[in-house]
Amino acid sequence: IFWYQQPPRNGLKLVASISTWMKNSYEEGYSEAKFEISRDNNDHSVMTIKNVTSKDAATYFCAASDH
Repeated sequence: IFWYQQPPRNGLKLVASISTWMKNSYEEGYSEAKFEISRDNNDHSVMTIKNVTSKDAATYFCAASDH
C-alpha cells in the first residue's frame, strides 16, 4: 500500500509504502513520528497524522497493488 500527499496546487508526493512482509518505508522528509501508518490485513490501512498543523493541509491518497 502506498500513501501520498498532494498539497494545494502541487503534485503528488509519496509519503510511505507498506507491505505485509517488510517494515514501513518512509520517503525523505516524512517519518513515522508524524505519519503513523497501520495495516491490519491486505484490505485495510489507516494513516494518522500526529500534531496536525496548517502545513499538513493537503489531500491524502492511498493506493494498493497486487504485486
